[in-house]
Amino acid sequence: MSGGDESRSDGARVILIEDDDALRDALCEYLADKGYDVAGADNGAAGVELVDETTAAVVTDLKLPGQSGLEVLKQVKGIDPDIQVIVATGHGSVDSAVAAMRDGAYHYVTKPINPTVLLKMIEDVVEKGRLRRENRELRAQLADRYGFDQILGRSPKMLEIFEIIRHVAPTRATVLVSGESGTGKELVARAIHHASPRRDRPFIAFNCAALPANLIESELFGHEKGAFTGAVGRRKGLFGAADGGTLLVDEVSELDVTLQAKLLRVLEERAYTPLGSTQEIKVDVRIVAATNKDLQQAVADGSFREDLYYRLKVVSIGLPPLRERRDDVPLLARAFLDQAIREHGLRDLRLDPEAIRVLSAHDWPGNVRELKNTIESAAVLARGEVIGKDALPPPVGIDRSGAPSSGGLFHVGMTMAELERAAIDATLAETDGNRTRAARMLGISLRTLQRKLKDYQGGDGGEGSAGAGD
Repeated sequence: MSGGDESRSDGARVILIEDDDALRDALCEYLADKGYDVAGADNGAAGVELVDETTAAVVTDLKLPGQSGLEVLKQVKGIDPDIQVIVATGHGSVDSAVAAMRDGAYHYVTKPINPTVLLKMIEDVVEKGRLRRENRELRAQLADRYGFDQILGRSPKMLEIFEIIRHVAPTRATVLVSGESGTGKELVARAIHHASPRRDRPFIAFNCAALPANLIESELFGHEKGAFTGAVGRRKGLFGAADGGTLLVDEVSELDVTLQAKLLRVLEERAYTPLGSTQEIKVDVRIVAATNKDLQQAVADGSFREDLYYRLKVVSIGLPPLRERRDDVPLLARAFLDQAIREHGLRDLRLDPEAIRVLSAHDWPGNVRELKNTIESAAVLARGEVIGKDALPPPVGIDRSGAPSSGGLFHVGMTMAELERAAIDATLAETDGNRTRAARMLGISLRTLQRKLKDYQGGDGGEGSAGAGD
Protein backbone atom coordinates (compact mmCIF):
# COMPACT_ATOMS: atom_id res chain seq x y z
CA MET A 1 0.00 0.00 0.00
CA SER A 2 1.54 3.31 -1.04
CA GLY A 3 1.93 6.38 1.15
CA GLY A 4 -0.25 8.30 -1.31
CA ASP A 5 -3.13 5.86 -0.77
CA GLU A 6 -2.79 6.21 2.98
CA SER A 7 -2.98 9.98 2.82
CA ARG A 8 -6.12 9.88 0.66
CA SER A 9 -7.96 7.18 2.61
CA ASP A 10 -7.05 8.55 6.03
CA GLY A 11 -7.85 5.04 7.35
CA ALA A 12 -11.56 5.87 7.07
CA ARG A 13 -14.17 3.23 7.91
CA VAL A 14 -16.37 2.02 5.04
CA ILE A 15 -19.31 -0.40 5.35
CA LEU A 16 -20.04 -2.47 2.22
CA ILE A 17 -23.49 -4.14 2.06
CA GLU A 18 -23.79 -6.62 -0.83
CA ASP A 19 -25.42 -10.06 -0.95
CA ASP A 20 -23.13 -11.29 -3.74
CA ASP A 21 -20.34 -12.84 -1.66
CA ALA A 22 -17.73 -12.82 -4.43
CA LEU A 23 -18.37 -9.18 -5.35
CA ARG A 24 -18.46 -8.08 -1.71
CA ASP A 25 -15.20 -9.84 -0.87
CA ALA A 26 -13.45 -8.47 -3.97
CA LEU A 27 -14.50 -4.88 -3.27
CA CYS A 28 -13.63 -5.17 0.43
CA GLU A 29 -10.16 -6.43 -0.47
CA TYR A 30 -9.68 -3.68 -3.07
CA LEU A 31 -10.68 -0.89 -0.67
CA ALA A 32 -8.61 -2.38 2.16
CA ASP A 33 -5.60 -2.33 -0.17
CA LYS A 34 -6.24 1.38 -0.67
CA GLY A 35 -5.98 1.99 3.07
CA TYR A 36 -9.62 1.92 4.16
CA ASP A 37 -10.98 0.18 7.24
CA VAL A 38 -13.61 -1.96 5.48
CA ALA A 39 -16.38 -4.11 6.96
CA GLY A 40 -18.76 -6.17 4.82
CA ALA A 41 -22.31 -7.48 5.34
CA ASP A 42 -24.63 -9.58 3.19
CA ASN A 43 -27.89 -7.90 4.28
CA GLY A 44 -29.15 -4.49 5.35
CA ALA A 45 -29.79 -5.24 9.03
CA ALA A 46 -26.29 -6.67 9.52
CA GLY A 47 -24.76 -3.74 7.67
CA VAL A 48 -26.55 -1.14 9.76
CA GLU A 49 -25.34 -2.94 12.91
CA LEU A 50 -21.76 -2.28 11.77
CA VAL A 51 -22.27 1.50 11.55
CA ASP A 52 -20.62 3.47 14.35
CA GLU A 53 -19.27 6.94 15.04
CA THR A 54 -16.11 6.25 12.99
CA THR A 55 -18.00 5.36 9.79
CA ALA A 56 -17.36 7.70 6.87
CA ALA A 57 -19.34 5.93 4.13
CA VAL A 58 -21.80 3.12 3.54
CA VAL A 59 -21.99 1.42 0.14
CA THR A 60 -25.21 -0.56 -0.25
CA ASP A 61 -26.95 -2.47 -3.00
CA LEU A 62 -30.48 -1.22 -3.57
CA LYS A 63 -31.85 -4.76 -3.87
CA LEU A 64 -31.09 -6.78 -0.76
CA PRO A 65 -32.68 -9.71 1.05
CA GLY A 66 -34.93 -8.39 3.81
CA GLN A 67 -34.81 -4.63 3.98
CA SER A 68 -33.96 -2.67 0.85
CA GLY A 69 -31.10 -0.28 0.23
CA LEU A 70 -33.53 2.63 0.61
CA GLU A 71 -34.39 1.42 4.11
CA VAL A 72 -30.67 1.10 4.88
CA LEU A 73 -30.23 4.70 3.69
CA LYS A 74 -32.93 6.01 6.02
CA GLN A 75 -31.57 4.08 9.01
CA VAL A 76 -27.98 5.21 8.43
CA LYS A 77 -29.06 8.85 8.10
CA GLY A 78 -31.03 8.42 11.30
CA ILE A 79 -27.88 7.29 13.09
CA ASP A 80 -25.71 10.13 11.75
CA PRO A 81 -26.71 12.52 8.92
CA ASP A 82 -23.02 13.13 8.16
CA ILE A 83 -22.43 9.52 7.09
CA GLN A 84 -22.57 9.43 3.30
CA VAL A 85 -24.40 6.57 1.55
CA ILE A 86 -23.53 5.37 -1.96
CA VAL A 87 -26.10 3.08 -3.57
CA ALA A 88 -25.37 0.40 -6.16
CA THR A 89 -27.93 -0.55 -8.77
CA GLY A 90 -28.36 -2.37 -12.05
CA HIS A 91 -28.64 -0.40 -15.29
CA GLY A 92 -32.38 -0.96 -15.35
CA SER A 93 -32.94 0.58 -11.91
CA VAL A 94 -31.22 3.94 -12.29
CA ASP A 95 -34.50 5.73 -11.54
CA SER A 96 -34.52 4.08 -8.11
CA ALA A 97 -30.97 5.27 -7.52
CA VAL A 98 -31.91 8.83 -8.46
CA ALA A 99 -34.83 8.60 -6.04
CA ALA A 100 -32.38 7.45 -3.36
CA MET A 101 -30.29 10.55 -4.02
CA ARG A 102 -33.37 12.69 -3.47
CA ASP A 103 -33.72 10.92 -0.12
CA GLY A 104 -30.16 11.82 0.87
CA ALA A 105 -27.85 9.33 -0.86
CA TYR A 106 -24.49 10.83 -1.83
CA HIS A 107 -24.35 9.18 -5.28
CA TYR A 108 -24.91 5.91 -7.07
CA VAL A 109 -22.84 3.39 -9.07
CA THR A 110 -24.20 1.01 -11.65
CA LYS A 111 -23.46 -2.68 -11.77
CA PRO A 112 -21.13 -4.22 -12.68
CA ILE A 113 -19.31 -1.89 -10.26
CA ASN A 114 -16.15 -0.24 -11.56
CA PRO A 115 -13.83 -0.29 -8.51
CA THR A 116 -12.01 2.85 -9.68
CA VAL A 117 -15.25 4.82 -9.92
CA LEU A 118 -16.34 3.62 -6.49
CA LEU A 119 -12.93 4.49 -5.03
CA LYS A 120 -13.15 8.05 -6.38
CA MET A 121 -16.59 8.52 -4.79
CA ILE A 122 -15.35 7.23 -1.44
CA GLU A 123 -12.28 9.48 -1.63
CA ASP A 124 -14.57 12.47 -2.22
CA VAL A 125 -16.76 11.43 0.73
CA VAL A 126 -13.77 11.10 3.05
CA GLU A 127 -12.33 14.43 1.94
CA LYS A 128 -15.64 16.22 2.50
CA GLY A 129 -15.95 14.64 5.92
CA ARG A 130 -12.44 15.71 6.82
CA LEU A 131 -13.14 19.30 5.78
CA ARG A 132 -16.41 19.35 7.75
CA ARG A 133 -14.62 18.07 10.84
CA GLU A 134 -11.80 20.55 10.36
CA ASN A 135 -14.22 23.48 10.16
CA ARG A 136 -16.23 22.25 13.16
CA GLU A 137 -13.12 21.60 15.23
CA LEU A 138 -11.60 24.95 14.38
CA ARG A 139 -14.80 26.78 15.27
CA ALA A 140 -15.10 24.79 18.49
CA GLN A 141 -11.48 25.54 19.42
CA LEU A 142 -12.00 29.25 18.81
CA ALA A 143 -15.26 29.24 20.77
CA ASP A 144 -13.72 27.32 23.68
CA ARG A 145 -10.55 29.36 23.85
CA TYR A 146 -11.69 32.81 22.80
CA GLY A 147 -15.49 32.80 22.94
CA PHE A 148 -15.91 33.91 19.31
CA ASP A 149 -16.46 31.43 16.52
CA GLN A 150 -17.52 33.74 13.69
CA ILE A 151 -13.96 34.73 12.81
CA LEU A 152 -11.99 32.10 10.94
CA GLY A 153 -8.21 32.04 10.73
CA ARG A 154 -5.36 29.86 11.85
CA SER A 155 -2.24 31.74 10.79
CA PRO A 156 0.09 33.44 13.27
CA LYS A 157 -1.16 36.86 12.22
CA MET A 158 -4.80 36.14 13.05
CA LEU A 159 -3.98 34.09 16.15
CA GLU A 160 -2.15 37.15 17.40
CA ILE A 161 -5.32 39.20 16.88
CA PHE A 162 -7.35 36.55 18.71
CA GLU A 163 -4.97 36.90 21.66
CA ILE A 164 -5.45 40.68 21.72
CA ILE A 165 -9.23 40.24 21.67
CA ARG A 166 -9.07 37.68 24.46
CA HIS A 167 -7.03 40.02 26.66
CA VAL A 168 -8.91 43.26 25.96
CA ALA A 169 -12.46 41.86 26.04
CA PRO A 170 -12.84 41.62 29.86
CA THR A 171 -11.67 45.24 30.29
CA ARG A 172 -13.37 48.57 29.65
CA ALA A 173 -10.62 49.74 27.29
CA THR A 174 -11.59 51.54 24.10
CA VAL A 175 -10.44 49.73 20.97
CA LEU A 176 -9.60 51.08 17.52
CA VAL A 177 -9.96 48.51 14.74
CA SER A 178 -8.43 49.44 11.41
CA GLY A 179 -8.33 47.67 8.09
CA GLU A 180 -9.48 47.81 4.52
CA SER A 181 -13.17 47.47 3.73
CA GLY A 182 -14.32 43.88 4.00
CA THR A 183 -11.60 42.63 6.36
CA GLY A 184 -13.92 41.90 9.28
CA LYS A 185 -13.85 44.97 11.51
CA GLU A 186 -17.42 44.61 12.72
CA LEU A 187 -16.89 40.93 13.51
CA VAL A 188 -13.89 41.84 15.65
CA ALA A 189 -16.03 44.38 17.52
CA ARG A 190 -18.73 41.75 18.04
CA ALA A 191 -16.14 39.25 19.24
CA ILE A 192 -14.86 41.74 21.82
CA HIS A 193 -18.43 42.35 23.01
CA HIS A 194 -19.43 38.68 23.21
CA ALA A 195 -16.25 37.74 25.08
CA SER A 196 -16.79 40.54 27.61
CA PRO A 197 -18.92 40.88 30.78
CA ARG A 198 -21.23 43.05 28.63
CA ARG A 199 -22.26 40.11 26.43
CA ASP A 200 -25.84 40.13 27.78
CA ARG A 201 -26.25 43.84 27.12
CA PRO A 202 -26.83 45.50 23.71
CA PHE A 203 -24.28 45.54 20.90
CA ILE A 204 -25.09 48.37 18.47
CA ALA A 205 -23.21 49.18 15.27
CA PHE A 206 -23.40 52.63 13.69
CA ASN A 207 -21.76 53.62 10.41
CA CYS A 208 -20.86 57.29 10.39
CA ALA A 209 -20.82 57.33 6.58
CA ALA A 210 -24.43 56.13 6.36
CA LEU A 211 -26.09 59.44 7.32
CA PRO A 212 -25.61 63.12 6.51
CA ALA A 213 -23.54 64.94 9.12
CA ASN A 214 -26.55 66.95 10.37
CA LEU A 215 -28.41 63.75 11.32
CA ILE A 216 -25.54 61.88 12.97
CA GLU A 217 -25.65 63.93 16.20
CA SER A 218 -29.32 63.13 16.76
CA GLU A 219 -28.74 59.46 15.89
CA LEU A 220 -25.89 59.10 18.38
CA PHE A 221 -26.98 61.38 21.23
CA GLY A 222 -30.73 61.60 20.79
CA HIS A 223 -32.89 64.71 20.97
CA GLU A 224 -35.77 66.32 22.81
CA LYS A 225 -39.12 67.10 21.25
CA GLY A 226 -38.88 70.31 19.22
CA ALA A 227 -35.06 70.30 19.17
CA PHE A 228 -35.19 70.89 15.41
CA THR A 229 -37.72 70.90 12.60
CA GLY A 230 -39.19 67.42 12.38
CA ALA A 231 -38.33 66.45 15.97
CA VAL A 232 -41.90 65.55 16.87
CA GLY A 233 -40.95 63.44 19.86
CA ARG A 234 -38.14 62.57 22.22
CA ARG A 235 -35.43 60.24 20.85
CA LYS A 236 -33.13 58.22 23.08
CA GLY A 237 -30.16 57.95 20.71
CA LEU A 238 -27.69 55.10 20.25
CA PHE A 239 -25.58 55.93 23.30
CA GLY A 240 -28.68 55.62 25.45
CA ALA A 241 -29.75 52.43 23.72
CA ALA A 242 -26.30 50.89 24.17
CA ASP A 243 -26.04 51.72 27.87
CA GLY A 244 -24.28 48.86 29.65
CA GLY A 245 -23.19 47.38 26.34
CA THR A 246 -20.96 48.15 23.37
CA LEU A 247 -21.26 50.74 20.61
CA LEU A 248 -19.32 50.25 17.39
CA VAL A 249 -18.63 53.60 15.77
CA ASP A 250 -17.72 52.51 12.24
CA GLU A 251 -16.00 54.79 9.72
CA VAL A 252 -15.18 57.11 12.62
CA SER A 253 -13.00 59.23 10.32
CA GLU A 254 -16.22 60.53 8.69
CA LEU A 255 -17.28 62.43 11.83
CA ASP A 256 -16.98 66.19 11.50
CA VAL A 257 -14.87 68.09 14.01
CA THR A 258 -17.86 69.17 16.15
CA LEU A 259 -19.05 65.59 16.58
CA GLN A 260 -15.49 64.46 17.25
CA ALA A 261 -15.47 66.82 20.24
CA LYS A 262 -18.77 65.37 21.51
CA LEU A 263 -17.46 61.82 21.14
CA LEU A 264 -14.31 62.79 23.04
CA ARG A 265 -16.46 64.12 25.88
CA VAL A 266 -18.33 60.82 26.15
CA LEU A 267 -15.02 58.97 26.34
CA GLU A 268 -13.59 61.28 28.98
CA GLU A 269 -16.64 61.99 31.15
CA ARG A 270 -18.96 59.05 30.30
CA ALA A 271 -21.75 61.52 29.81
CA TYR A 272 -23.58 63.23 26.94
CA THR A 273 -26.29 65.81 26.37
CA PRO A 274 -29.10 65.16 23.87
CA LEU A 275 -29.94 67.80 21.28
CA GLY A 276 -32.33 70.41 22.68
CA SER A 277 -31.63 69.40 26.28
CA THR A 278 -29.58 70.88 29.09
CA GLN A 279 -29.60 67.70 31.13
CA GLU A 280 -26.43 65.65 31.17
CA ILE A 281 -26.98 61.91 30.96
CA LYS A 282 -24.46 59.50 32.46
CA VAL A 283 -23.80 56.43 30.37
CA ASP A 284 -21.74 53.25 30.62
CA VAL A 285 -20.91 52.33 27.05
CA ARG A 286 -17.81 50.65 25.74
CA ILE A 287 -16.76 52.21 22.44
CA VAL A 288 -15.10 50.27 19.67
CA ALA A 289 -14.16 52.53 16.75
CA ALA A 290 -13.39 51.26 13.27
CA THR A 291 -11.87 52.85 10.22
CA ASN A 292 -10.56 51.95 6.78
CA LYS A 293 -8.52 55.14 6.62
CA ASP A 294 -5.17 56.13 8.10
CA LEU A 295 -6.19 58.17 11.16
CA GLN A 296 -2.60 59.23 11.81
CA GLN A 297 -2.55 60.84 8.39
CA ALA A 298 -5.94 62.41 9.10
CA VAL A 299 -4.49 63.91 12.27
CA ALA A 300 -1.54 65.25 10.28
CA ASP A 301 -3.95 66.70 7.71
CA GLY A 302 -5.97 68.39 10.46
CA SER A 303 -9.21 66.54 9.64
CA PHE A 304 -9.16 64.41 12.80
CA ARG A 305 -8.54 65.52 16.37
CA GLU A 306 -5.28 64.26 17.81
CA ASP A 307 -6.67 63.98 21.36
CA LEU A 308 -9.60 61.86 20.13
CA TYR A 309 -7.25 59.66 18.11
CA TYR A 310 -5.23 58.77 21.20
CA ARG A 311 -8.37 58.26 23.30
CA LEU A 312 -9.70 55.80 20.71
CA LYS A 313 -6.51 53.79 20.28
CA VAL A 314 -6.02 52.64 23.85
CA VAL A 315 -5.83 49.24 22.20
CA SER A 316 -5.26 49.09 18.46
CA ILE A 317 -6.09 46.11 16.23
CA GLY A 318 -4.96 46.22 12.62
CA LEU A 319 -6.63 43.68 10.32
CA PRO A 320 -4.46 42.72 7.34
CA PRO A 321 -6.00 42.48 3.89
CA LEU A 322 -6.78 39.01 2.58
CA ARG A 323 -3.95 39.19 0.02
CA GLU A 324 -1.52 39.18 2.96
CA ARG A 325 -3.06 36.07 4.51
CA ARG A 326 -3.61 33.79 1.55
CA ASP A 327 -3.05 30.62 3.57
CA ASP A 328 -6.53 31.01 5.05
CA VAL A 329 -8.33 31.35 1.73
CA PRO A 330 -9.00 27.57 1.42
CA LEU A 331 -10.41 27.43 4.95
CA LEU A 332 -12.60 30.48 4.41
CA ALA A 333 -13.74 29.35 0.97
CA ARG A 334 -14.92 26.01 2.31
CA ALA A 335 -16.62 27.63 5.29
CA PHE A 336 -18.46 30.05 2.98
CA LEU A 337 -19.38 27.16 0.69
CA ASP A 338 -20.87 25.26 3.64
CA GLN A 339 -22.76 28.42 4.62
CA ALA A 340 -24.12 28.89 1.09
CA ILE A 341 -25.24 25.24 0.96
CA ARG A 342 -27.13 25.66 4.25
CA GLU A 343 -28.67 29.02 3.46
CA HIS A 344 -29.82 28.17 -0.06
CA GLY A 345 -30.70 24.51 0.50
CA LEU A 346 -28.16 23.35 -2.10
CA ARG A 347 -26.86 19.84 -2.65
CA ASP A 348 -23.39 18.97 -1.38
CA LEU A 349 -20.71 20.83 -3.32
CA ARG A 350 -16.95 20.96 -3.19
CA LEU A 351 -14.19 23.09 -4.67
CA ASP A 352 -11.63 21.26 -6.74
CA PRO A 353 -7.91 21.85 -6.02
CA GLU A 354 -7.45 24.04 -9.11
CA ALA A 355 -10.31 26.32 -8.02
CA ILE A 356 -8.74 26.60 -4.56
CA ARG A 357 -5.39 27.45 -6.14
CA VAL A 358 -6.97 30.21 -8.23
CA LEU A 359 -8.85 31.56 -5.22
CA SER A 360 -5.67 31.59 -3.16
CA ALA A 361 -3.75 33.44 -5.87
CA HIS A 362 -6.36 36.19 -6.38
CA ASP A 363 -5.58 39.56 -4.77
CA TRP A 364 -9.10 40.10 -3.32
CA PRO A 365 -9.42 43.90 -3.38
CA GLY A 366 -12.77 43.46 -1.62
CA ASN A 367 -11.17 41.18 0.95
CA VAL A 368 -13.18 38.53 2.81
CA ARG A 369 -16.51 40.04 1.81
CA GLU A 370 -15.56 39.63 -1.86
CA LEU A 371 -14.47 36.03 -1.27
CA LYS A 372 -17.78 35.25 0.45
CA ASN A 373 -19.80 36.73 -2.42
CA THR A 374 -17.67 34.90 -4.99
CA ILE A 375 -18.21 31.53 -3.30
CA GLU A 376 -21.93 32.15 -2.85
CA SER A 377 -22.32 33.04 -6.53
CA ALA A 378 -20.36 29.97 -7.65
CA ALA A 379 -22.42 27.72 -5.36
CA VAL A 380 -25.80 29.04 -6.47
CA LEU A 381 -24.87 28.71 -10.16
CA ALA A 382 -23.05 25.37 -9.86
CA ARG A 383 -24.17 22.81 -12.43
CA GLY A 384 -22.40 19.81 -10.94
CA GLU A 385 -21.13 18.67 -7.57
CA VAL A 386 -17.63 20.04 -8.11
CA ILE A 387 -16.86 23.75 -8.53
CA GLY A 388 -13.87 24.13 -10.83
CA LYS A 389 -11.88 27.26 -11.61
CA ASP A 390 -13.96 27.93 -14.74
CA ALA A 391 -17.11 28.10 -12.56
CA LEU A 392 -15.72 30.97 -10.49
CA PRO A 393 -17.32 34.30 -11.44
CA PRO A 394 -15.19 37.11 -12.95
CA PRO A 395 -12.81 38.65 -12.22
CA VAL A 396 -11.44 35.70 -10.22
CA GLY A 397 -9.30 33.58 -12.54
CA ILE A 398 -10.18 35.68 -15.60
CA ASP A 399 -7.70 37.90 -17.42
CA ARG A 400 -8.64 41.11 -19.21
CA SER A 401 -9.31 39.29 -22.46
CA GLY A 402 -11.91 37.14 -20.68
CA ALA A 403 -9.86 33.95 -20.99
CA PRO A 404 -9.04 31.76 -17.98
CA SER A 405 -5.78 32.98 -16.48
CA SER A 406 -3.14 31.45 -14.30
CA GLY A 407 -5.09 32.72 -11.31
CA GLY A 408 -2.55 35.47 -10.69
CA LEU A 409 0.30 32.99 -10.26
CA PHE A 410 2.37 34.43 -13.10
CA HIS A 411 2.65 37.66 -14.99
CA VAL A 412 5.31 39.14 -17.20
CA GLY A 413 8.03 40.95 -15.30
CA MET A 414 7.95 38.86 -12.13
CA THR A 415 11.35 38.12 -10.64
CA MET A 416 12.47 34.53 -10.09
CA ALA A 417 12.11 35.07 -6.34
CA GLU A 418 8.51 36.22 -6.86
CA LEU A 419 7.77 33.23 -9.07
CA GLU A 420 9.22 30.90 -6.45
CA ARG A 421 7.12 32.42 -3.71
CA ALA A 422 3.95 32.28 -5.84
CA ALA A 423 4.58 28.59 -6.50
CA ILE A 424 5.07 27.89 -2.79
CA ASP A 425 1.93 29.86 -1.81
CA ALA A 426 -0.20 28.06 -4.40
CA THR A 427 1.13 24.63 -3.42
CA LEU A 428 0.48 25.29 0.27
CA ALA A 429 -3.04 26.38 -0.64
CA GLU A 430 -3.63 23.15 -2.57
CA THR A 431 -2.36 21.03 0.34
CA ASP A 432 -4.38 23.02 2.90
CA GLY A 433 -1.19 24.20 4.56
CA ASN A 434 0.40 20.72 4.87
CA ARG A 435 4.06 21.64 4.57
CA THR A 436 5.32 18.08 4.29
CA ARG A 437 3.12 17.37 1.26
CA ALA A 438 3.87 20.78 -0.23
CA ALA A 439 7.63 20.20 0.03
CA ARG A 440 7.23 16.82 -1.64
CA MET A 441 5.17 18.33 -4.48
CA LEU A 442 7.71 21.13 -4.95
CA GLY A 443 10.65 18.71 -4.97
CA ILE A 444 12.43 20.37 -2.04
CA SER A 445 13.15 19.31 1.51
CA LEU A 446 10.80 20.25 4.34
CA ARG A 447 13.66 22.11 6.00
CA THR A 448 14.21 24.21 2.85
CA LEU A 449 10.49 25.03 2.65
CA GLN A 450 10.40 26.04 6.32
CA ARG A 451 13.45 28.27 5.84
CA LYS A 452 11.88 29.99 2.84
CA LEU A 453 8.61 30.56 4.70
CA LYS A 454 10.55 32.05 7.60
CA ASP A 455 12.33 34.37 5.16
CA TYR A 456 8.95 35.44 3.73
CA GLN A 457 7.59 36.22 7.19
CA GLY A 458 10.55 38.45 7.78
CA GLY A 459 9.67 40.35 4.62
CA ASP A 460 6.46 42.01 3.53
CA GLY A 461 4.18 39.03 3.12
CA GLY A 462 3.77 37.14 6.33
CA GLU A 463 1.40 34.25 6.74
CA GLY A 464 -2.25 35.07 6.59
CA SER A 465 -5.66 34.25 7.89
CA ALA A 466 -9.04 35.79 7.86
CA GLY A 467 -12.38 36.49 9.36
CA ALA A 468 -15.56 37.31 7.51
CA GLY A 469 -15.85 40.81 6.09
CA ASP A 470 -17.51 43.60 7.98
